[in-house]
Amino acid sequence: MFDRDFWRDRIEGAWTRRSVVVLVGVRRSGKTVLCRALGDVEYLDCELPSVRRVLDDPESFLRSVRGKRVVLDEVHRLPDPSELMKIAADHFPDVRLLATGSSTLQATTKFKDALTGRKEQIWLTPMIESDRASAGGDLEQRLGRGGLPAFFLAGGSEADMQEWLDGYWAKDVQELFRLERRASFARFVELVLARSGGIFEATAFAAPVEVSRTTIANYLSVLELTKVAHVVRPFSSRRATEITHTPKVYAFDTGFVAAFRGWNELRGEDLGQLWEHYVLNELHARAPLADIRYWRSTRHQEVDFVVMRRGRRPLAIECKWRADGREDLRGLKAFRRAYPGGENLVVASNVDRPFERELIAGDRVRFVGLETLIDRVS
Repeated sequence: MFDRDFWRDRIEGAWTRRSVVVLVGVRRSGKTVLCRALGDVEYLDCELPSVRRVLDDPESFLRSVRGKRVVLDEVHRLPDPSELMKIAADHFPDVRLLATGSSTLQATTKFKDALTGRKEQIWLTPMIESDRASAGGDLEQRLGRGGLPAFFLAGGSEADMQEWLDGYWAKDVQELFRLERRASFARFVELVLARSGGIFEATAFAAPVEVSRTTIANYLSVLELTKVAHVVRPFSSRRATEITHTPKVYAFDTGFVAAFRGWNELRGEDLGQLWEHYVLNELHARAPLADIRYWRSTRHQEVDFVVMRRGRRPLAIECKWRADGREDLRGLKAFRRAYPGGENLVVASNVDRPFERELIAGDRVRFVGLETLIDRVS
């Protein structure tokens, strides 16, 4: 395996602010390996019956680990995980507790307390740029293989991905959300992966999945809560010339997107679409509080991402695989004619030193790499 210093530092920093930290992320995103890489921790796997028996009496358990750093992996396997975490936060502040799970834990029926003000949550996304650099391999490999560490290192086959989807249904969806109609849900997941990054119209999914629009909305909420899909809502001042309600939906991992689109060999246009997903992943990981939207006019002019910033004009971001002087920036120009004066960024994989060009009269656009993007958004 490889070092994930960014995430280890994120956990250590969270422990200085809260005694209870929750680490969430999709299955096989590397939560267990990351937790075991932390220094001086006592690791317990809550999938084991023997561990669950030890945790049946939270007070006795917490007394036995006073002053220690403890990992409770797959904490949602406990009958009432929030009870143990609440007792730890309120009565055993000298215990540093790290609980992991594959979904947004407090959204599940097992969580009877949201632990507001008692915990800090960290979302472990698929591999970010610093992870890729540590693991080796080039950016195109990361886009094609995806960001689940095992898949990136060994290359995930079709059978591996199907096994992942089977585990996702059995251990996340079925156990935590009690959904029925596995075939319909599986078909919905496949369509989300294949259509990732596009405008999400529920009616376009209802017919092929053979369920109602209401059920489609419920399925999407499950994907969002389990971090398998990310909903990006439109930026709008409710003008008649803008899309105001319809979201875009991005799947969680570039490798799954490429596989379900049948992209065995990545062309330039494929890399451009996967790069957009990768930029969003980097923003989620490194600017977790950013309010990320997109903009689209009724004339189909579009800006990939618009970041809302309180008291400041919105930051517009276009994602381009390569900056070569031939970029189509018509959407960015249309956006700035409607909302002049804000900062404009084109983030490209081949920009090491930022540079600027004129966009329209009074507005300029800056071409940047990922590091500068995060600096501007954070």
